[in-house]
Amino acid sequence: MKFVLEVTVDDGAVARDRVGELERILRYWGGNLRHHALEPGDGSAVYDSEYREVGAWRVVES
Repeated sequence: MKFVLEVTVDDGAVARDRVGELERILRYWGGNLRHHALEPGDGSAVYDSEYREVGAWRVVES
């Protein structure tokens, strides 16, 4: 299986500070993964520091 993280980095807070926002997203969602089974079909929206949806992560069959 694959873990897929997609984040749009050309708008809002992520566009203004790509590195900082991506660091924050990876820290937050990395710590939050323990609450998921991480099986195909699992996933969630990803938000920037302004609480705007900027992407999603998902687990898929490889």
